[in-house]
Amino acid sequence: MHFVDAKGILTANSGMNGMNIYRGCTHGCIYCDSRSACYHFTHEFEDIEVKQNAPELLERALRSKRKKCMIGTGAMSDPYMHCEEKLGLTRRCLEIISRYEFGLAIQTKSDRILRDIDLLCEINDKAKCVVEMTLTTYDDKLCSILEPNVCNTKRRIEVLEIIKERGIPTVVWLSPILPFINDTEENLTSILGECVRVGVKGIICFGMGLTLRDGDREYYYAALDKYFPGLKDKYIKTYGSQYELPSPDNKQLMKIFTDTCKEHGIMYRPDECFEYLNDLPLRYEQMSFEDF
Repeated sequence: MHFVDAKGILTANSGMNGMNIYRGCTHGCIYCDSRSACYHFTHEFEDIEVKQNAPELLERALRSKRKKCMIGTGAMSDPYMHCEEKLGLTRRCLEIISRYEFGLAIQTKSDRILRDIDLLCEINDKAKCVVEMTLTTYDDKLCSILEPNVCNTKRRIEVLEIIKERGIPTVVWLSPILPFINDTEENLTSILGECVRVGVKGIICFGMGLTLRDGDREYYYAALDKYFPGLKDKYIKTYGSQYELPSPDNKQLMKIFTDTCKEHGIMYRPDECFEYLNDLPLRYEQMSFEDF
């Protein structure tokens, strides 16, 4: 872990302002796209870069905004990694978002988010809060291989249930579904059944499969050699050096996915889900003009 003074904290993207307090991750997920060379990491991925002045930058940015909006965090680096327990930068930023009455869309795989449920409720009462949780693998043993340093799927489902009970809407990222590993009907229906049970608002899925780029590919293939001997050769034979690696059962699995979502009134089209995540209710936008 090392500390830097960042020049800025918010990045405008499709109507939402994105915020990454940390850079890198310690969850150890074998498929992590953020490891890709295109993101130009100049340090080891597990050597977390901490933007120590993030709260000050965020307060300055929100104070100067003339229009309230949603603030998104967690897309590149999980805001609830192990270091957050000691540093508390995510919590300080949530306090600022609450104070200025902006909305929040926060994505994680960690049950550490429950530490801040008081602030999530405050933000949801004042504006809008959406908690996004990634679910990929229902089997605990397999989950511990694919996502070794973070709580398992069943615990994440418990978190979704707790948060929903507090009136905060939830969205699940069903991604990635790894060919020849967790791309089974049993895995998919188990996860979807729990999403229905705990009342998620939407599920984001771009298809059953994963993407691999330089940097990410090498790390993933090393993990396959370690945990699934021989599977790397099957990947290379099936996909070569493709960026997109769809499951051979993509069509069948996607039908199960869409049929389930339609039956239970769950948002499932990515554009619809992102529109919901980006949208701050009009009454708060109107209030913002009165405030400035």
